[in-house]
Amino acid sequence: MSMITKLRVITIDVTGTLIAYKGELGDYYCMAAKAVGLPCPDYKRMHEGFKLAYTEMAKKHPCFGFAEKIPNIVWWKTCVRDSFVRAGYDYDEETFDKIFRRIYSTFGSSAPYTIFPDSQPFLRWLRGKGVIVGIVSNAEYRYQDVILPALGLHKGSEWDFGVFSGLEGVEKPDQRMYEIALERAGNIAPGEALHIGDSMRKDYLPAKSVGMHALLLDRFKTPDAQNWRKSGAIVLPNLVAVQDWLSSQQKDT
Repeated sequence: MSMITKLRVITIDVTGTLIAYKGELGDYYCMAAKAVGLPCPDYKRMHEGFKLAYTEMAKKHPCFGFAEKIPNIVWWKTCVRDSFVRAGYDYDEETFDKIFRRIYSTFGSSAPYTIFPDSQPFLRWLRGKGVIVGIVSNAEYRYQDVILPALGLHKGSEWDFGVFSGLEGVEKPDQRMYEIALERAGNIAPGEALHIGDSMRKDYLPAKSVGMHALLLDRFKTPDAQNWRKSGAIVLPNLVAVQDWLSSQQKDT
């Protein structure tokens, strides 16, 4: 019996699994600054500043400020301002507003992202097999409402339901994300569900902890993949390989 015949729902991560960022964060911050007549910020400093600012914001106000009902744009404005300050750029309010509006608009569109060529065919293949497809992502509402549809990943044709941290108030690796997914799929038994992602900590381990099947994608040949395999995880290079794996006869049936 092939694996696909044993599954009723497959959940899948977004960034690094279905889509990826185009270029570097600094590219977009630089373009925004140049658009208002300022010199381009230092890419490396900008990237490091953003990492620190984002980590701090996610710690203080998790799930994009869900519990405190912080508006999405306010959460990001605080984060982006702190990113610039940490990188050594402290603009006046009017200048920063112009820069931020461009950055917020850009990252709320499909512009900074690219979809892997195997993503849409794979999701459609799953749904054609009668499998329920869910998106499980540490992302804010714009992924669901704007970004995924703009990239050709539509609810109803490529996926059936989403579990987004900014809308749920929990985030991976909290296993509650996966429990919500099983509930949303129609209270499917964990043993009839598979999760696909690219992080051992955020995807594989929490999905397995609730009793789901799980596998990892290694699209970028990460050094971590060797340890993933050693720990017993199924690691595949892309969704074409996942489709082949799901269709093949499994020995452990």
